[in-house]
Amino acid sequence: MREALERHQVWLYLAAILIGLGLGFLRPATAAGLERTLWPLLAVLLYATFTQVPLSRLGLALKDWRFATALVLGNFLLMPLIVGSLVVALPLAPAVKLGVLLVLLVPCTDWFISFTHLGKGDAARAIAATPLLLLVQLVALPAYLWLFLGTEWARVAIGGPLLAAFVGLILAPLAAAWLTERLARRHAAVRRLVAGLGWLPVPLLAAVLLLVAATQVAGMEGVSGVLLQVLPLFVGYLALAALLGLTLGRLFGLSPPAARTLTFSLGTRNSFVVLPIALALPQGWQAAVVVVVFQSLVELFGMLAFLRFVPGRLIPDR
Repeated sequence: MREALERHQVWLYLAAILIGLGLGFLRPATAAGLERTLWPLLAVLLYATFTQVPLSRLGLALKDWRFATALVLGNFLLMPLIVGSLVVALPLAPAVKLGVLLVLLVPCTDWFISFTHLGKGDAARAIAATPLLLLVQLVALPAYLWLFLGTEWARVAIGGPLLAAFVGLILAPLAAAWLTERLARRHAAVRRLVAGLGWLPVPLLAAVLLLVAATQVAGMEGVSGVLLQVLPLFVGYLALAALLGLTLGRLFGLSPPAARTLTFSLGTRNSFVVLPIALALPQGWQAAVVVVVFQSLVELFGMLAFLRFVPGRLIPDR
């Protein structure tokens, strides 16, 4: 049942966004009243998701040094340099630039595992790699934004409640998830709680997308123009991720399942983790929220293509 929910999550998210847009346009007062529920819902979503990340297994990822090196090299050096250099050079509005960089610079730690499993990758490797991906990106993302946006980003960060969003909606749920994981080792009731929380990320993310569409995206002018600007970027990113996954897999001599896992990691981004940062931006930067939400939809449809293309054509069994 859970696998079926994850397999069809694309359509659930799309339906949630359409319902949210309809609510925002037809019942703006109702949508505005729902906005205060968005932040608590995001906190619960991140906590439920982080409880599925085996933070104590960081050492397992480091032992598989070839895969770990390819993973870190692709996700935290090659892709950021390519994406950041391209985005900075493009004539995009600052808010759009920031949204693209936020959502493309850090790798996914949740549905990356689901799509790896469905796409005939190595799910055990993916699970072991998630703590490494999560911890490195928390340190790397501020450095990336400073590198590519410089003082402009510093002014935005200081002017908005970004620090509170980062601490309250990312670090606090992460710490709570770490504590839950430690308690689960000793208490069967906590282990059952963690297993139950594994069902929540998909429906919770659908609820968050509905609220974001209703309260943020629907009221912004020029949405269609923004989407047309970034669509080629997001599609091109997926194509680049597939090629880089194939190249690094061959360079490091990875088995086909490991190379597929690497490719799905490069193709999936951590939109739900950077969403609180985008939502906390000051007035006038709402386009960043639109970009983050839109990228997650493009990525999900791209993953449907990856499920067929990666194991069938790009990296078949030997």
